[in-house]
Amino acid sequence: MNDRQPDISPPRWAARFLEWFLPDELLEDVQGDLQEVFYKQVKAEGIKKARREYWLSTLQYIRPYFLGRRQKKKSVHDAKSLYFDMFYNYFIIAFRNIKRNKALSAINIFGLATGIATCLIIMLFVQHELGYDRFHEKADRIVRVIFKGSIQGEKLNEAHVMPPVAQTLLADYPEVQEATRLRQYGIPRVTYKDKSFKEDAFAFADANFFQVFTLPFLQGDPKTALLEPNTIVISQAIARKFFGNEDPIGKVLTFKDFNTSCKVTGVMVNMPYNSHFHIDILASMASLPDAKSSSWGTSNFYTYLVLPEGYHYKNLEAKLPGVVEKYMSPQLQQSFGMNYAEFQQKGNYLGLFLQPLTDIYLHSDFMYDLGPRGNIENLYIFSAIALFMLLIACINFMNLSTAGASKRAREVGIRKVLGSVKGQLVGQFLLESILLTALSLLLAGAMVILALPFFNSITGQSLALDMGFVLKLLPALLLFGLLVGMLAGFYPAFFLSSFKPISVLKGTLTVGRKSISIRSSLVVFQFCISITLMVGTLVVYQQLNYMHTKDLGYNKEGVLVLGETWVLGAKEDVFRKQIMQDPRVIQVSLSGYLPAGPSYNNNFTVSPDSNPSQLLKTLKYDVDDQYIPVMGMQMAAGRNFSPEFATDSSSIILNETAVRALGWQQNALGQSITRSDNDGKKMSYRVIGVVKDFHFRSLHERISPLVMVLSRSSGTMIAKVKTDDVKGLLASLKTQWTALTPDEPFMYSFMDERIENTYVSEQKIGRFLGVFAGLTIVVACLGLFGLATFTAEQRTKEMGIRKVLGASAGNIVALLSKDFLKLVIMANLIAWPLAWWIMDIWLQDFEYGISLSPWTFAWVGLAALLIALLTISVKAIKAALANPVNSLRNE
Repeated sequence: MNDRQPDISPPRWAARFLEWFLPDELLEDVQGDLQEVFYKQVKAEGIKKARREYWLSTLQYIRPYFLGRRQKKKSVHDAKSLYFDMFYNYFIIAFRNIKRNKALSAINIFGLATGIATCLIIMLFVQHELGYDRFHEKADRIVRVIFKGSIQGEKLNEAHVMPPVAQTLLADYPEVQEATRLRQYGIPRVTYKDKSFKEDAFAFADANFFQVFTLPFLQGDPKTALLEPNTIVISQAIARKFFGNEDPIGKVLTFKDFNTSCKVTGVMVNMPYNSHFHIDILASMASLPDAKSSSWGTSNFYTYLVLPEGYHYKNLEAKLPGVVEKYMSPQLQQSFGMNYAEFQQKGNYLGLFLQPLTDIYLHSDFMYDLGPRGNIENLYIFSAIALFMLLIACINFMNLSTAGASKRAREVGIRKVLGSVKGQLVGQFLLESILLTALSLLLAGAMVILALPFFNSITGQSLALDMGFVLKLLPALLLFGLLVGMLAGFYPAFFLSSFKPISVLKGTLTVGRKSISIRSSLVVFQFCISITLMVGTLVVYQQLNYMHTKDLGYNKEGVLVLGETWVLGAKEDVFRKQIMQDPRVIQVSLSGYLPAGPSYNNNFTVSPDSNPSQLLKTLKYDVDDQYIPVMGMQMAAGRNFSPEFATDSSSIILNETAVRALGWQQNALGQSITRSDNDGKKMSYRVIGVVKDFHFRSLHERISPLVMVLSRSSGTMIAKVKTDDVKGLLASLKTQWTALTPDEPFMYSFMDERIENTYVSEQKIGRFLGVFAGLTIVVACLGLFGLATFTAEQRTKEMGIRKVLGASAGNIVALLSKDFLKLVIMANLIAWPLAWWIMDIWLQDFEYGISLSPWTFAWVGLAALLIALLTISVKAIKAALANPVNSLRNE
């Protein structure tokens, strides 16, 4: 017999389930009700049905409300959950605070986003500029050999060196592991079947070029591609341009200018944008006779060396004077009748130096560089602007947060009374700051995407944000946002958390003079930076205007340059006569030596016959008898070349600087000078004229000695034109050109455009400064507007009382504005000497430039005051026009 009593209790797991999710305050009542129903059902319908009904009733209590209550109940015992709840609460408060103060939050988010976006764009730019040539595997070991010198004070500063330098250094110095050369050779016309193009990205290269530089091949073997003469390696772009879908390997391209054909032996990837040279066709150096020259008197070869890992290039550079003395001394003896020691004793020197590959783009100031150069000083300026923009935006945040502190004082007081410690309050306000920064970061990302095309247009860059780059940048961006959020929120967090709860709850809290002083200092700092940038912008534009209007010593107006006329060959004179018949053309000269833009350069070292040991390094212009009148140059003494004088082929015209350098002053005419070539052959010239100094380089450089010799320098025609129908003239010239040479493009430019292009870098920095000066003043004014808003709100009752007592609207506006205007005046007083010092350094880079004028600073200061006044007056006028009854009603 089984004595065991039947179990008539509710289901045990259902009871535990209830205990798990029901809040304590409800559990006892619910359990009691369910048990009462359960026992009634046991008696009426049996134990099984009663238990089933108990389960169903239990499950009906599973509701989100109860689950939420349960989580709160458990979080009391769970430290992690407690922290989560605390942060969750902070987030909710932060969002409510943003919603409650829409205007303040919008100013903060927009201002911070502008600062971050500016900073990000400049960081992209800086990262791009610093990344030049770093994609080569041996980038940190490659150096370029450069040539520097000084002859009688005239500097030589060239990016290329003599043909034998590479092999000499490789043979004489074991630390040189590889030596390779590059040689540019004009802009050849390249032909394949019916396709024919002028290719300016062309150069000859040694066979080991691809062992030094990392340029991956798509087809062919980089080790053997340039071993044989008449072989070429082309870029992917050239392969597609000439061969389309055909296999380029083994195909032959014809170079009409060299009267030769070359077989394609390799296809390389397109050169990255951030390379200091961009070559699409590399021909074998074995095809070039000059490459085998042993002359130390000619140059034109770009030479690169590979040094061992960890080896400092300065150690090799220290040995290079020995190379010059050993190999160049015989050349000097032959040309000038003196050895290198005697040459040095006269205060001259010539030398080979080394330049790290990664320094070439940003640190070059050499003639004949292979591509456009960057400027490390511009990078410093842009980086400083990025930093200041970010600082100004952060300062705005601090200022507006602390200014609005009184609105949050009660919240801080209550939290402190309820047990919050200072660390928790600091954490709360820092979290709010980081949240605002996160929103600003998102807005800044959108701003960067929208602003990049504009930035590219003013800087000539091609910066882009691709998804891969963004993903790589994401951790850095998050860290950046965290740091900016902490930077901006650090002071407000400590300021707000330091309130005394008793003062707050009694309503006796007053913002101390210390905090007001700090806010005032931050406003002064903001405007100081803005005013400095405004002054910088104005000075750059004044300098640009000076360069545009300065008398350059020739007339740049109406000078048409017709390029590459040498391709006409024997028809060049025919073309010249044809265009001279056009009544719109006044005069035509045949010379490729132009005082602006890309031009031929020709070094010339001469010595006066009256003092053969005196050397003078000059620039030589090969010109015809029409050159000086076409260019509108003025003779200071003597005459121009003339076909009436047969002896003019051995005559010379000097500029005034050359006359002074030779010490002839007023008696230059009739003097003779001699020039020795590399083979020791001497040529004597008689001075027949002195041309007034003209600027044949940019205004960064002082005018140096220059000589003109009479020579047929075919290649470029310079035409002086006078017509309003420029389009008609060009169309007519093109028709005549095409009739003579249908395959060659008609190329032209105007002298004033070439001069304009000389100052592209300055124009960019002017636009850059202008844009960011505008942005800084906008961000600074946003902060000022926010402060003015709070000031007007805090002094509402005061304004009401003053109006009741008879103050006019003008009195009220003046009262509210004067404190802010004092700060802007103070910012002016600090910014002016700072801006003067910076721009004085910048102007020292120009041999010819403006002088800083106090009026520039005064106008900028006045502009800053007006901008600030306009910003403040929006709120001040509103406060002045408000009905005093409304502001005093609460009293």
